[in-house]
This record gives sequence, structure tokens and C-alpha cells, in this order.
Amino acid sequence: MFTGFLSRHTLALGILASSAAVNAATTVTVSGTASHPIPSTLLLQNRAFQQVTPDTTAALYAWSAINGATINVIADPTPVSSALPNSLQLTIPEGASGAVGFGNEGYWAGIKIDSEWTYKASFYYKFPEASSFDGSVTVGLQSMDGEIYASASVPVSGSQTAWSQVDVSLKPTSSPTTTTNNFTITLDGAAAAGQTINFAMFSLFPPTFKDRENGLRIDVATTLYEMKPSFFRLPGGNNLVTDLAQGQSFSTRWQWNATVGALVDRPGRMGDWGYINTDGLGLLEYMYLCEDMEMEPIMAVWAGYSLDGDSLPEDELYPYIQQAIDQINFVIGDPSESEAAALRASLGHPEPFPLTYVEIGNEDFFASESYIYRWRDFAGNLTAAFPQLRFIATSYPFNPIITPTPLQYDNHVYQTPGWFVENAFYYDSFERNGTYYFEGEYAVISTNASNLYGTIAEGHLMYPTVQGSTGEAAFMTGLERNSDIVFAASYAPLLMNVASYQWTPNLVCYDAASVYPSTSYYVQQLFSLNRGDEYLPSTLPEYNGTLYWSVTRNTAAGEVLIKIANTDTPAMEMTFELPYTTVSPTGTAQVLAGAPTASNSPTTPNAVVPVTSTINTGATFNYTAPGYSVTVLTIKAS
Repeated sequence: MFTGFLSRHTLALGILASSAAVNAATTVTVSGTASHPIPSTLLLQNRAFQQVTPDTTAALYAWSAINGATINVIADPTPVSSALPNSLQLTIPEGASGAVGFGNEGYWAGIKIDSEWTYKASFYYKFPEASSFDGSVTVGLQSMDGEIYASASVPVSGSQTAWSQVDVSLKPTSSPTTTTNNFTITLDGAAAAGQTINFAMFSLFPPTFKDRENGLRIDVATTLYEMKPSFFRLPGGNNLVTDLAQGQSFSTRWQWNATVGALVDRPGRMGDWGYINTDGLGLLEYMYLCEDMEMEPIMAVWAGYSLDGDSLPEDELYPYIQQAIDQINFVIGDPSESEAAALRASLGHPEPFPLTYVEIGNEDFFASESYIYRWRDFAGNLTAAFPQLRFIATSYPFNPIITPTPLQYDNHVYQTPGWFVENAFYYDSFERNGTYYFEGEYAVISTNASNLYGTIAEGHLMYPTVQGSTGEAAFMTGLERNSDIVFAASYAPLLMNVASYQWTPNLVCYDAASVYPSTSYYVQQLFSLNRGDEYLPSTLPEYNGTLYWSVTRNTAAGEVLIKIANTDTPAMEMTFELPYTTVSPTGTAQVLAGAPTASNSPTTPNAVVPVTSTINTGATFNYTAPGYSVTVLTIKAS
């Protein structure tokens, strides 16, 4: 859930256009006076045996024995930490020989091995009972049939009955084309026969984005960074809350303080999408991500609501309000005045992180009646503690009426291409009364308006399509036009592992080897990289038409930026009349165009990508918008 502010400093964009029939020329007359400014990982799966039931086969998910070893997940009587009560117990059988141990297959599609990378591996080990063993453990990366790509030997002693952490570096000698590889821990079976060793908290990292400890995969993070995002909404929407209907409880919600500090002190939790969250990507990592990508956080706090509709009674809210205060203090507090801020400082970041917006809850329109008192108590107390922050409500705007009156609302919409086209003027009629809006989640997810969440055969999308992306672009021209009140917008969801997913479509897909930016990614990128700082009124598009546009100006660069969404098959002739005396005779056109059902996917990763060309321009110039296309025109003018 990640894209960008329409601009960093209250930037608003707009283009005004006349009605246009198919194949008829549309003349866009642009005003020279701005109407308003625009607001300017980890490779091992089940690495710590979190939230699993010991002594079960399921607890060994992603792990396998090598060469006759016996492995089992146990409830360790003296665990590596209270947060991680389970460990992996390895027993080397009598009479063993050769390399004996266990391996981890990585996340679904495996482990990418690259000879240009140095991998950092670590684990904890101990002998449950002292022994005379004095040998070594070999840590390796190898193929499923045993071909070794990298290895390192670590001495271990049977006298080590307390947990000890081991760190090694692995430098592969070759780069296999397959990702079906294994991370392995083995011992010499003959030397270690009869030994039992416990292991806990494994880690394997390739190089990370900007070399951040516990950071993100370089290719995934770089893809996001190249979109030039302005903000990151964290810790996510439903990730914030809990679902009592799935056997969870209010105590199993995301809690900031369980996601910071040493990895061995993070218990993890069963997430709301049916898989275990390790919380290796915790609140501090989120803030470092924002710092490394030069973007701002929009941070949410839990507000007493479960996905199944249950809400905490008002007289039980205080501890959760205090936890929200502590969460905010961890991010921006003074270490001399706040224990949470002192914790941040002890973890290496004494300076506060930037923070302007805090969201109270997520999609609380599902529990709007209880949100009346929950918003009142959370917003009232948080505003008193942090008067400099701006708090975002997550109920429907002004329904119900809540106090204190929200100055920011978060709107979410998942719909069809047609809905987004028809709602390109959604915010035009909103009253300018000091209320601002965050389009926190939006995406085209289906072509079937009567069954949005059906199967792929019923019209639900696996990957974004050109038709859907042009519809989103039409809607986004309306967000630019109304960015005097729409202060931020983000496509959602952000990432999908193609080997295991709970929701489609997503902005960016990936597997163990590669990243696949979607057509909607390129739309977001085109809008983000071509932001103006002033909105220039122009002829308005036809309501419920097929052609939409917005015009902005980058004053520092002396450029006019025209974004065009053609949401139908016919090419559309357009004429632009610019209000400038000096206009470059040429400009650039960045165009994303393709068949309406075309998608970028693992099998067709570059089916539709933007193409840049030079066009003839002037104070008056013509342009033909291809069918089903998103275009950004850049013209020097003064």
C-alpha cells in the first residue's frame, strides 16, 4: 500500500477539456493561472518456528532431513527467548556417515543463488546435554540434488549447553539458473553419530537495499524506489487488526512493541490473511524503509476493532490508547521524556523520524457505530498528546457524525474499469470546508460489477490489465484535479509472491528470482515521476466519456505536464492551446498502450511498458492519444 502524495506540498493538478466524440478532435485550452498549489528479505521460511505446534509434521514446514538425520520441532525447556519457545532438534543416528543434517527450501519458489552476492547467514545452537563432541557444522547453499554452491565451516563444542549465536558469510562459486535450492546445516555423520543438537532463529540474507540490516530484497525495493513514492502506509490495512472469527483475539493484533528489538524477542503472530507474520519487518524496519526511500510514513494505530465486527467497549479502551501513544512516541518522541523513544534511541536512532499523519484504525466503516466513541477517545487523547500531528478517520466521510470533527478521511475503493472512469469527477463536488481526503486503497480488481470478488473465470483479475490501468489513470486525473482536498493516494495491495497469495491483482509481483511490475505500476510511476507543483485549469473532460486528462506545471523546470487517459479502443485526436508566449517546438510523449486485456505477468513480464518519443509542440499543437493508453506529455513553456 504504497504510492505517493499527489505532491509534497499541497499540489493540485487539473486539466479542462471539452466534450469529445470517438475519433473527433478534442481541444484542450489551458489556463496560465494556477488555481491552487499541489501538496507537494529474508530467504528462509519458518525460520524460527513461530506460531507452530511442536511435535507435529506441520511444524517442520519448509525443513527437511538430510541423509538419515532425525529432526523435530520441540517446545524447548530452555528456549532461546520467551518470545520463541520452539527449537529444531537434530539427532545424528548411530552408524551415520557423510554429511548429515537438515535443509530449508526457502519461500515457495526457492532461493536465488548469485555468485556476485555475499550472503549473511546466522543461527543459534546448543547441546541439550553436555557431551565430549568437538567438531564443526557446515553451513551451505546447494541444489536439491546436493551440488554445493557455497559453504562455510563453523566449530561447535558439546560443552555449549547455553544458546550461542553463529554468524557466517557465504560466497557462491556459481549462479544456477534454477531457484529450487536449499540452505543446509550438516555435520560429519561419523564424527557426530549419536549427538543431539538444538537450533533456533535461522537467518539467511542476500545483499539488501542500501545495505540495510534486516532490510529488503534489492530488486523488489529498487522497483518500488524507481516509482519515486512519497509515502508508505504502515503497517498495512488489515495487517493492523485481528479477526475473532478466525479464532484470534484482540491480543493477537499487530502490536508495535512486539515487532522491535532483537529478532529473538519477536514472537510473530498469525496474520489476518491466513499466514504467519514473523514480524522481522517491524516498526523500526518500516521507518528505515521510509528513510532509505526518501518517503514519509502514514502510520496507523489500532483502534479497538476486529475484522469480524467486534469492538472493545469504551471502558476498556485506555490501555490501547496508551499503547498508541507509546507507538507514536517510538517514532517521534524525546528519549529523555518517553520510554518508547528511549527504546528507539537504544536501537540506534536517537533522532525522531518524520511523521505528519496518523490513521486511527482501518476501514472502521465496518463498525461505524462503535467508531463514534472509539474515534472520540482515541482522537481526543492522541490530539492532546500530539497536537502537531494530523489524524485520519477511517469511517465513511461524515457518516456517522463523529467528534472531534475529522480533518482527514481515508477512502477505499475496489471496483471495475467502468466504475473508475465514471467516477473521474468523484471529488469535484466535494465541499471545500477544510476537510481533506486520502484515497488510501484503490484498484481495478474485476470486470464483473455484479461479482467483484468472484473467480478469474467470472471476471476477477489475476494481474492488472491495460483496460483496468487506463481506468485507474482516468480516476487519477480527477485526484490531480482535486488535489486541493485530496492530499494523498495509494494503489493497493502493493506486493504479491506469485507462488503464494491471498489477493489479486497487486501492483508488483515477484518470485524467488525476478520482479514483475504491472501495467498499473507503470501508470503509478508515470504519474509520480511527472508531478507538477501547480495545477493549471483547462477545458474539462466529458463526464462519462472515454478521454480524460489533467494539466500541471513544474515551475522550477519550466515544464507543462499533460496526463491523458484514453479508456477505449479508438485513437483520439486532441488539440492543446497553451497560454505561453515561449513554447518549445518539440516535447516528449511517454506512452503506455496495449490491448485492453494485456497484462504483465511472469510469463509475459514486459508485455506492456512505457515508450518515450519526441513530438512536435507549440503554443497550439495536436496529439493523437492511442486507444487504451496512458500518456504523459512534457513541454517546455514560459
